[in-house]
Amino acid sequence: MVSTTSKKVYILGITRSGRTFRPSDWAERLAGVMSQFRPGGAPTGRHLAYSPWCVPSSVNNVRCVVVHEDLRAHHVMAWDFVMGFAKDNELQVHIGAPLHMENHPHPKS
Repeated sequence: MVSTTSKKVYILGITRSGRTFRPSDWAERLAGVMSQFRPGGAPTGRHLAYSPWCVPSSVNNVRCVVVHEDLRAHHVMAWDFVMGFAKDNELQVHIGAPLHMENHPHPKS
């Protein structure tokens, strides 16, 4: 069972209907947009680096974005943007790491 006290939210690249979300680099794009929202603010004159609060990853070979709840505490509008993105695109959202993908072991293309 996943603890509801988890500080991480996983936005999976699978829609609620079981389809793989496209484009395939959506997680990197979303995390790139969110890169400026980080502890201490956006760095100046540096190369792009993902925020520790919004990181592209994968779970069971499914692309995802891991969003830390500290983003909400420091930048509520950025949090709303990320959660709105998930809702608008009907992406699956899990509080805490999804333990398994029983219903979608091999996402439909």
